[in-house]
This record gives sequence, structure tokens and C-alpha cells, in this order.
Amino acid sequence: MQPRNMSMSGVVDLAAVKAAGEAKVKAEQARAEAARQGGAGAVSPSALVIDVDEAGFENDVLQRSAEVPVVIDFWAEWCEPCKQLGPLLERLAHEYNGRFVLAKVDVDANQMLMQQFGIQGIPAVFAVVAGQALPLFQGAAPEAQIRQTLDQLIQVGEERFGLTGIVVDQDAAESAAPAETPAGPYDALLASAVQALDADDFAGAVQAYKNVLSDDPGNTEAKLGLAQAELLSRVKDLDAQRVRAEAAANPADVAAQLAAADLDLVGGHVEDAFGRLVETVRRTFGDDRDAARVRLLELFEVIGPDDPRVGAARTALARVLF
Repeated sequence: MQPRNMSMSGVVDLAAVKAAGEAKVKAEQARAEAARQGGAGAVSPSALVIDVDEAGFENDVLQRSAEVPVVIDFWAEWCEPCKQLGPLLERLAHEYNGRFVLAKVDVDANQMLMQQFGIQGIPAVFAVVAGQALPLFQGAAPEAQIRQTLDQLIQVGEERFGLTGIVVDQDAAESAAPAETPAGPYDALLASAVQALDADDFAGAVQAYKNVLSDDPGNTEAKLGLAQAELLSRVKDLDAQRVRAEAAANPADVAAQLAAADLDLVGGHVEDAFGRLVETVRRTFGDDRDAARVRLLELFEVIGPDDPRVGAARTALARVLF
């Protein structure tokens, strides 16, 4: 995917003079209100890169854009170019030291935002300045071009809206005492989950893994175990012969394809499972497509992100989605 819209030449078209003037007034009012309440003060470097969802978009992006340009990175876990662009944008956000804030939006979890911005492919990068949305570029791009675009964005923010950025307290991360993270009873919970799996108590295993993830959402072992336990729970009562016959006879039956894909994976036919679901995503729309996509992502968790078959399937999924 080639980068496009790498200049800010479209800003005038997207934000007409009247709209820009109104936005500038609103930005000035917001800054005046913040000053009246004591000012926002310096922020920690961690506040320069934030994860944003639909619920927090108003506060984290629109309101924040009254004091600093907010760059939005629309990405997804399965998107390979996103894995190159995302870390680059994060590094630049820290390097620019408060001249802009980077908001990361996972399109899989925030489909409405993706539709509202009219995004046809990812990665896609937008900016919001004083409430005005500006398209920056789509796809991976060289760092030099990204820097040029950011410089132009910051200039527009300063000259048209009076946005001078936010103050960053570089000592905040060092001076703040690191919070003590309790070890938690993870070993015991993980052991109980394994015991439940051995006893075919899949519901018990699912709950045990969820208990770990409620305290430690990034626990890799628990995420993998949960995906496996949920898969085994789904297939334990299936009639394999009947499921496969129904899936073969009814290619458009999404439920049948999901069940057959589960059986494929349990039987060790990983590529068949992935291929079946990618094809189901390709031929369906709406809720059916979303159900197939979500199931495919769940099966990716069972196999693990480092497996080359997962990488190949992610690429295939991206092709049919965009």
C-alpha cells in the first residue's frame, strides 16, 4: 500500500475559513477555562501516547485537540505494516516532546470510529486540530516524509489555531516511585486451570484463566490457555461427521463453517481452519463477516502470534477485508 496525502495541502479544503475561525475560538475558550481552573500543568511522557476507544474519543481526542494536535493511528493486530508504522509514530511522539499527542485506535475493537473516518485500509493516520479532522496519510511511509507531515501539522496548529503543545515533565517517570505490582496467586490459578483442563472441566478452566487475566490482562500463558479452553469447550459435544457434512453442503452457513474450523484446528489442520474462515470472511457481510473474523482472531490466539501460519493467515485476512 503506497503512502498518499503526504502533504497538508488539503487542510484548506477540509477546514474552511469560517470553520477554522470557529474552531480557533473554541480552542481559545477551552484553554482559558483550563487556565481558570489552574491549568492542565505538565504531563508525564506516558501521556504522549494513548490508547483510545469509542467511549473515550470525545474526551481523549476532541477535547484534547483544543490544546495540542492529536495524531490518530488506526491499526490492527493482524496488520503487518501497522507493526512498522506504530512504533515509529510512538518514538516520534516522544521525540517531539508535547508538540502532538498520538492516539492509537484498534479498528477491530472500534469499527464505528473506522466508519466515521471513512477508512478504506490500514494503517491510516489522521489528525484532529481544534476539533477539525485532517487526513494525513495511509499505509507505511518513510520517516522523513512522516516528519515533514508532522512539522506541517504543528505549523498549522500554531498559525491557525494558536496551539503551542503541552508541557512534558521529563522527570515524572523517574521521580514517580514505581508501583509495587503484587505477584498475585497466578501460579496457583494457572495450575488449577491446567487441572481443570485435564479433568475436561472446560468451564472451570475458562474461569480460572479469566481470573488471572482480570488482574494481569497481558499474561501470555493465561491468554493462550483461555483460547484453548474455550475452543475445547466449543467442540466437546460436536458430532464431527455431521458438522463437516453440513459445512460442505452449506458454504454460506456461517455457524457450520465456524464449527468446522474449530474441528479443523483441534484435529491439527491449522491451515485448513484458517483458510476456511478467511474464505467465510470474504463471502459474507455485516454480522456474519464479523463473527467469522472474530473466530479467526480467537484461533490465532490458540496457535500463537509467532507461528508463521498465523502470519500468513493475517495477511490473507487483510486482503479480503481491505
